[in-house]
Amino acid sequence: MWVQDFEGRDDQPPDSRVWTYDLGGGGWGDGQRQVYTGDAANADLDGAGHLRITARREVDNTITSARLTTRTSFATRYGRIEARIKVPGGRGTWPAFWMLGADIDEVGWPACGEIDVMEHVGTEPRRCCGTLHGPGYSGLAGGVGAAIDAGTDLSEDFHDYAVLWDESGITWLLDDREHHRLTRSDVPGPWPFDHPFFLLVNLAIGGDWPELDTDTPDLPAVLLVDRISVDELD
Repeated sequence: MWVQDFEGRDDQPPDSRVWTYDLGGGGWGDGQRQVYTGDAANADLDGAGHLRITARREVDNTITSARLTTRTSFATRYGRIEARIKVPGGRGTWPAFWMLGADIDEVGWPACGEIDVMEHVGTEPRRCCGTLHGPGYSGLAGGVGAAIDAGTDLSEDFHDYAVLWDESGITWLLDDREHHRLTRSDVPGPWPFDHPFFLLVNLAIGGDWPELDTDTPDLPAVLLVDRISVDELD
């Protein structure tokens, strides 16, 4: 089993042997407002066993945040992929734990495939979404997936977000509760989910997601990640 538990001193950066950073702004394809950095002010350990991703407004009014990836260190095909996360909540927040096909440099997106294990928007505090993106079904209007009403404000505590992924399909779970499943027959195009994928975790601010309130985002906002694990199939 591959595990990241984020033990370390307060203000220490996450393990650079595992995590690298996607950098920059420009909206990231759907109008997001943040600029991603590699600064400790946006991604560090909190000294209590958590990765802390902080979105903040800088003195020049720029919103900064972080997007971490295992693109250069780790990828997996099939298994249980899980993260224990406390989302920030609040207006304008859009945290996600997700995966991209490791062949993205060769084939591009969405041909590489994208598995969104968890996405959450702060203005819908009880709901999280799990989605697939592939050729012919990608983007905010085109991805195939579903949302679950957790019955509680997800920002109030840590929750376990997971997928069970094998050659027959992908199942989403919230706190071990299965909430939907997708197979090849459920998507209107190719099924690019049979090769290795790497992991990403990020905190976006604003964007074109319909439920986002982006005019006055609640900042600073903090996403805490207690653990990320991958239990690969034999």
